[in-house]
Amino acid sequence: MALNKNHEFEELDGVKCGIVEKNVKPERMAFLKELLEFNGYSVVTVPTAPPKVAAPPPLKEGEPVVEAPLPPPPPDTFTVGVTDYTFNPINAIFGRMLKTKDGHFATWAYWNQQESVSNDEVPYYEK
Repeated sequence: MALNKNHEFEELDGVKCGIVEKNVKPERMAFLKELLEFNGYSVVTVPTAPPKVAAPPPLKEGEPVVEAPLPPPPPDTFTVGVTDYTFNPINAIFGRMLKTKDGHFATWAYWNQQESVSNDEVPYYEK
């Protein structure tokens, strides 16, 4: 269990992992996986578990049986983690520990895919 929301870890596919992000779309998963593997992290991705559905209440004697609606299909999202369970995405970005393929440090805007090129010469607080 994490001490706070910024430092989560759990077991993914039998491996203890630091959670990078949860409920990400396949495109975001591919971006994160490419960036993190370029920086030397072993990335583990697993499909997000379907939401839990509460069991129907027990029937009383003489009540008609009502068909329960089918649960919604599982979302097409993933949980992304790295095998370094001490990994913290906030510390990695603002501590300038992640680099892009073009040699720049990954910025907050680049991490959030708001910029296609990381402009690490302009501080985040001036944007």
